[in-house]
Amino acid sequence: MRTPLLSVNRRAKPRSEPPARTREGDNLRGAALMVLSMAAFVCNDAAIKFVTQTLPLPQAVLLRGLAVTAMLWVLAQRDGGVDWWPRDPRDRRLLAWRGVAEVASTFLYLIALQHLALGDLSAIMQSLPLLVMLAAAVVFRERLGWRRLTAVGVGMIGVLLILRPGSSAFSVWSLVALASVLLIVVREITTRGVSVGMRSSTIAFSAALFVTVAAPFLPAEGAWRWPTLAEWTGLAVATGFLAIGYQTAVAVMRVGEVGFVSPFRYTSLLFAILLGMAVFGEWPDAWTWAGSALVVAAGLYSIWRETQLRQGA
Repeated sequence: MRTPLLSVNRRAKPRSEPPARTREGDNLRGAALMVLSMAAFVCNDAAIKFVTQTLPLPQAVLLRGLAVTAMLWVLAQRDGGVDWWPRDPRDRRLLAWRGVAEVASTFLYLIALQHLALGDLSAIMQSLPLLVMLAAAVVFRERLGWRRLTAVGVGMIGVLLILRPGSSAFSVWSLVALASVLLIVVREITTRGVSVGMRSSTIAFSAALFVTVAAPFLPAEGAWRWPTLAEWTGLAVATGFLAIGYQTAVAVMRVGEVGFVSPFRYTSLLFAILLGMAVFGEWPDAWTWAGSALVVAAGLYSIWRETQLRQGA
């Protein structure tokens, strides 16, 4: 699913936050991980959108999830193994809440993906960093200045331009996508709360496991059946990219400076538009372009402003 993002600068840092130092090359590694993460998730989205045009969504998620979970388990073994029962009860609670948010956000997102253009859905998702910043300020009691609050407001205006409630272009599936965004915000906030000692591979594995276990219990349109060769191919492509996405989505939160790395998340919109055009013949309309521009501009400004605050400007 979707990824990580922007946290706020907190004067009183929680015990789980990494030390405020960046080693040489961390920023470039973080930026590369961010671009890779965004590209992987968008490619997964395109593949699963293709498959679920003919295969029931819960079945597709289960088959993909079984393969992704197995791959992430192997990666976790190379990283020291899966921590099945963290020592800290707080970590156990946070991982449980993160798993619930992961399941709900994933299925709402995939339902929206079936009905919305890839570029339109990605445009709505660009509001995520702004909402994460706002939520982190509330949870961690960081004061947001009027400039960043204004940026959040501008970003939300952009989202309204994309959604266009009350117009003929408005769709209930856009609200489903927005609900998915809000649940991803919950996921990201809980990720920031997990202690530093918890390995990224364990967090990624637990997310995939939660989604896979929940898949069979979701209502399906149409009977489950043996997939065709094209569907198996699409699932294989989705599996590979999602495994990369899960791993890099967690790792990127822990590498480099937020102000440097975060802007690279907006490459997902470019990837989504290009793939939407190439695979599905989709092209965003003028309102979506305008709304996307506002959301991206607001997000980039908030990142720049946070960087200035970190530097004492």
